[in-house]
Amino acid sequence: MIEPPRASLPDHEPDSATRHLHVQMPSLPTIVTYGLIGITVFFYVMQMLSAAILGYAIYQMDWLEFFGARINSAIRAGDYWRFITPVFLHGSLAHIFFNMYALYSIGSLLERHLGYIRFLALYFLSAFAGNVFSFLFTGDNGYSVGASTAVFGLIGAELIFFYQNRALFGSYARQAISNIVFIIGINLFIGLAPNIDNWGHVGGLLGGAMFAWFASPLWAVTGIAPDLILTDQREPREIFTGAGVVLFIFGGLAAWGLFFR
Repeated sequence: MIEPPRASLPDHEPDSATRHLHVQMPSLPTIVTYGLIGITVFFYVMQMLSAAILGYAIYQMDWLEFFGARINSAIRAGDYWRFITPVFLHGSLAHIFFNMYALYSIGSLLERHLGYIRFLALYFLSAFAGNVFSFLFTGDNGYSVGASTAVFGLIGAELIFFYQNRALFGSYARQAISNIVFIIGINLFIGLAPNIDNWGHVGGLLGGAMFAWFASPLWAVTGIAPDLILTDQREPREIFTGAGVVLFIFGGLAAWGLFFR
């Protein structure tokens, strides 16, 4: 998605034609997105080095995969960190390239609007939700790696962001929402192919959307023209509520899958 450089608001004045006032959108340097990309690339290099130096652990699985991939049997044995660690691991150069490109494209927009803490929480909550869904629906032999669980969470959050701020963005919001829905549909369809963790995509999408529903910025225009600014009306407690909802729902699903299935 391409971010609009500014928001447009109708300015109604008596005896004059309708015109628009332009309000600059808040912006932050993109730090977390670049950091996540750098860390993920670092782990991929470590994967390649471990395979080259130590050989494969088992079944063409490098040592970082062996200890960090979402392997359902290992999770049932107590390796609960595997609900998060797969987000840093990838199965091929093409795999990491497309995931990091998607992270850069979507994350650089969302990070500027959500801020560093909210964006980081969104990324890992989405990864957790996606891996929980994969764990539940892929059987005891289930296995996956990749950041696509988190990336789908970013897509879900982007959809919620534009929906909740549709009055501010106007026609751009409608176009953005249509594009996002199309992207979701196409990618979920592609995910029906073998060896693609579509359940992880669905779980990440739901987790990211849930968090964003409570935590995504709600922009409001304040001030007197032409000195208008945007302020975020979201209360901090709502952000904690969003994180709590995701952890409660998907944590509960994980516990059900572990102890009651």
